[in-house]
Amino acid sequence: MEISDGKVVSIDYTLQNDGGEVLDTSDGRDPLSYIHGIGALIPGLESELAGKSAGDELDVTIPPENAYGVRHEELVAVVKRSQFDNNEDLEVGMQFQVQQDTGTRIFTIKKIEGEDVTLDGNHPLADMTLHFSVKVLEVRDATKEELEHGHVH
Repeated sequence: MEISDGKVVSIDYTLQNDGGEVLDTSDGRDPLSYIHGIGALIPGLESELAGKSAGDELDVTIPPENAYGVRHEELVAVVKRSQFDNNEDLEVGMQFQVQQDTGTRIFTIKKIEGEDVTLDGNHPLADMTLHFSVKVLEVRDATKEELEHGHVH
């Protein structure tokens, strides 16, 4: 069975940056299972997997435009510590969601200097070319319930 929209796909993968550093892997964990065609994966990887079958292995390079996008400096802002509830508990690396007109965006605290807190709304992998090694383990039809819920059961 080939990977196409509405199929449940299970893969083992390793993700590396341009320098060969492993950023994420399923090695030692359960495979990643997703419903193809609903946007569960970055667009570049999803398109590379289309048409593949169980047992296929591939190495693909995904540019930022087809991964987590390019960096946008307008998504970096400095705000006052007093704008946060429990502002004494803030730490660099903390993440939180902000509801905006365009939807929900995750911001990461990048720096804290006195009363100034630097926030970054870019994805941590923005501007990166990503290198995936993938093995397709299983392809099956999604159940009606999985399609209705938008995730694999």
